[in-house]
Amino acid sequence: MNEKLKHKFYISTDKSKLDIQIIHNFLQTSYWAENILLALVEKSIKNSLCFGLYEGNQQVGFARVITDYATSALLKDVFILEPYRGQGLGKWFVEYILEYPELQDVQR
Repeated sequence: MNEKLKHKFYISTDKSKLDIQIIHNFLQTSYWAENILLALVEKSIKNSLCFGLYEGNQQVGFARVITDYATSALLKDVFILEPYRGQGLGKWFVEYILEYPELQDVQR
């Protein structure tokens, strides 16, 4: 992804920024979480390390990591909304998560 485009987007772990409705809408139509209930999405977010990808105030991507910060970390529910695909955002997003400082000491 080119640097100019990268500066247009940012990643945050601030759960208060997450658009739960966008996340739920995407997940309930995905093959891995089809018809998932909103309450389950909310609970999974509450109990995970979450990452949002944003363009301004608009959330365009999401991922969460289930982790104990010591022995395991499992990357789940990664997505980029359709209009934002094909720009290298997904690769950048996952690289950012894999390099996230709090996950560096987790046994792999």
